[in-house]
Amino acid sequence: MLDWNKLEQECLSCQKCALAQTRHNVVFGTGPRDAEVILIGEGPGENEDLQGLPFVGRGGKLLDDMLEVIDLSREKNVYIANMVKCRPPHNRDPLNTEQDACIGYLRNQVALIRPKIIVCLGRIAAMRLIKPDFKITKEHGQWFEKSGIQMMALFHPAAILRDPRRRPETFEDLKRLQAKIQEICDHTY
Repeated sequence: MLDWNKLEQECLSCQKCALAQTRHNVVFGTGPRDAEVILIGEGPGENEDLQGLPFVGRGGKLLDDMLEVIDLSREKNVYIANMVKCRPPHNRDPLNTEQDACIGYLRNQVALIRPKIIVCLGRIAAMRLIKPDFKITKEHGQWFEKSGIQMMALFHPAAILRDPRRRPETFEDLKRLQAKIQEICDHTY
């Protein structure tokens, strides 16, 4: 396992897949490195690619608002990252080969942070990290345990922007997340 600086430097110069050819910036992750909660999306979009930070577009604004409802923020108590660190062209889903090339960086981030909770943002992250046949419409907000870490998936903020009818159930999922944090985390709140 690498230390933070080596991991970030290796990631920033990565050429393991074709996404390296079209990126503007590697989107490594942001937030406190002792966070007990990590949120993981599938990959950067256009705004993220341009700024080098995860979830900074319209979806990022919605995510920040969602987190604020349960007293979380990327500045103080959650770490936010993506499975792939470079933007797939036209915001398509990351290919399995791209996920495979990049997953080691995410695994190292998780190993260094040692979170108690991982929240997958959307179907793609949940299928990779929770289980391959994950059904976001049926299993969002449900808890799974893997390697001693509590895991749950929320609808991706972009999906909520496309279908605002998902907001009430997402609010309920956030309340479940808040209750789990209160139950098992030491310094998030």
